[in-house]
Amino acid sequence: MSSLHGYVDRRVLLILQDGRAIVGTLAGYDQKSNVVLADSKERVYSTDQGVEEIPLGLYLVKGDMVTLIGEIDDAIDDAVDLGNVRAEPLPAIRY
Repeated sequence: MSSLHGYVDRRVLLILQDGRAIVGTLAGYDQKSNVVLADSKERVYSTDQGVEEIPLGLYLVKGDMVTLIGEIDDAIDDAVDLGNVRAEPLPAIRY
């Protein structure tokens, strides 16, 4: 996953196979696609309440759990009021 090299020290969003959305600063990765995030938070989506952010701190994600990794535009992300966002939680991936 040499394509992740450009994301190191940048804020990214990870979507995991179990449907969780994790936001944090990409601190590192390895050849097995294991990912280390610093200052990470899990974003929990709900149709009843706004998005809840649960602090996770330094977080290791096993590579086979990662479905998607994308860079976050800080200006856009900071402009969004997550308290007003309503959304269905992502379902887990079924094989």
